Formats: sequence, C-alpha cells, structure tokens
Amino acid sequence: MILETERLILRELVQEDFDEVCKLLQDPVVMYAYEGAYNAQEVQEWLDRQFRRYANDGFGLWGVVEKESGELIGQCGVTWQDCDGKRIPEVGYLLRKEFWHKGYATEAAIACKEYAFEKLGFDEVYSIIRDTNVASQNVASRNGMKKVAAFVKHFRGVDMLHFVYCVQRG
Repeated sequence: MILETERLILRELVQEDFDEVCKLLQDPVVMYAYEGAYNAQEVQEWLDRQFRRYANDGFGLWGVVEKESGELIGQCGVTWQDCDGKRIPEVGYLLRKEFWHKGYATEAAIACKEYAFEKLGFDEVYSIIRDTNVASQNVASRNGMKKVAAFVKHFRGVDMLHFVYCVQRG
C-alpha cells in the first residue's frame, strides 16, 4: 500500500491486475479524452510503463481500490510528464465510469498531491487535462490547482488542446 484515504487504498499495480485495468482502459466512455479505448497490447504497454516508473522513479500511477468492495476502480498517482518542453511532476487520475461522481477522483488526487509534497519533496505539482475533459478540470480545481497554461499535445494522430493546472506547496 502506498496511500490510504477514508474510502480508498492506493497501491502499486501488478501484472495480475491486467483484467481489471482492461475494464478501465478499454472503455471508450472512460477513454474519450484519449481518442478511444486501448486494445490489449496498449493496455499491457501502459502497465509496463507503470512498472518501469515504479522501478526507475519510485512512483507512478497506482491502482485505486475501493475499501468497501476491495475492487480496483481506477488509477491515480504521480508521474513525470513532458509539458511543452519542460519535465514536470503530474497528478493524474482515471476512474471506471460506474465510480464517477462519488468524489473518489478528488479524494485520490488530493492524497497524491499531499504525497508529492510530503514524501517526494516537490514544491509544485501539475495536472495536464484535455480541454474537453471538464470533469477532470473540476477535480484539479477541487485539488487546489489553478489553470496556468495551455498547449497542444499530439497523441494517437490528433492534435489536442490541453490545459495545465498547478498547485504549490502550502
């Protein structure tokens, strides 16, 4: 276990989570901001990237487990991201749609922000969010972040406007 909140446990993902991660990354509704669902190979590549992050950086996107059910409901964590040519620590989050609108993303994101400040020693953290993803922008705002920039990211053959949110250590 990496983090615990009132309703959630955040832990490193393992290969045995593949089927549960597929429920997240292969859902076109959940993945609309990424231009569609991932296929099985893309899910495995995504998992492998998290394993490399854990080994190389000591952090990454962690599995979000709902305490009450014990179910893996999504991912949230801290990763290094390139943002318009600069390397920044990002709090990222993505939940299965049946767990939307319950405050879980905000709860997990706040815990990851605090972890980034207290355990990882960052003075500021960011969230990079597609312009069409209003729900995630609202989570960033509830996490104390302010919109500080915008840039175009090229992903899956599409140019996508992204907003950059930032919060500094209190």
